[in-house]
Amino acid sequence: MSKLFRNTLLLAIIQPVPLTAALPTAADNAILASVADPKPVVAETVERNNVQPFLGNKGKVVTAVHSEVSFEVELQGSGVAGTAPKFGPLLRGCALGETIVASTSVAYSPVTTGHEALTIHWYMDGIRHLMTDAKGTVAFTLNAKGIPVMKYTFTGLYSTPTDTAMPSGANFAGFLDPKPVNKQNTTTFSLHGYTASVESFDLDLANQVVYTNRPNSESIRITERTSTGRIVMEHPDTIAAKNWADSVVNNIAGALSIVHGSGAGKIVEFSGPKLIPRSMDFSDQDGIAMVSLDLDVMPNAGNDEFIVTFK
Repeated sequence: MSKLFRNTLLLAIIQPVPLTAALPTAADNAILASVADPKPVVAETVERNNVQPFLGNKGKVVTAVHSEVSFEVELQGSGVAGTAPKFGPLLRGCALGETIVASTSVAYSPVTTGHEALTIHWYMDGIRHLMTDAKGTVAFTLNAKGIPVMKYTFTGLYSTPTDTAMPSGANFAGFLDPKPVNKQNTTTFSLHGYTASVESFDLDLANQVVYTNRPNSESIRITERTSTGRIVMEHPDTIAAKNWADSVVNNIAGALSIVHGSGAGKIVEFSGPKLIPRSMDFSDQDGIAMVSLDLDVMPNAGNDEFIVTFK
């Protein structure tokens, strides 16, 4: 009897103790996600190179095994101002600190130390794959006339899969219907103080997630981040209106401001103090000249490259 890939459930919970799996429940920790690329077994090997009196594969030895999973989650608030979104643990597992202001806002910004880890359960039609000590990275994508999404990739310690029934009572009530990116819903979108007609915007946290396996040590660590972005927008009417070439050539930094959604608990804001365009190219979209910029997302005082705030 075949397995149904679509019969899938993803659970994620903050794991307070290293090497000790936390226990998520379907009622409290279910994640509404598109599971794009699960890799429950990622094996590292070394090749055996013994001399033998014939041609052929000499075999390999598995030296270490870990797990990875990539998926998308729709970007929207919790519906209640000051209440963390249900996917908040995922952001925290990507080295983003959570700051809650009661009845007002929940903000996520990068942190350098004290990174939190997740326990992730991925059920596929009666088989459970378990990742512990998982840490990851996330990229945010906002495309005009599309659903804003977060693209996660997590790396965790491997556990043997088990035949385990799908938990009942999965609760996705905390995941609101997303609002598409358009003029009505995306009320602010400016870069370097310039308001453009934006086709797409990507912001990649770009954490460097490292798996190590040595005597007396097996761990997942985030050792660096080099956040980047990319924006595609209509070309300014005049150079006087905005000279993006000058920004690239002269290494000019400027702020980012995005406000998406409306109503308490349904607003998502992006802000960044210091984005620097690194390259510029043009394209034709329905006869309209578009300009694309690759961006370095830079810290200012430190741990402030960008902030994502839910209000």
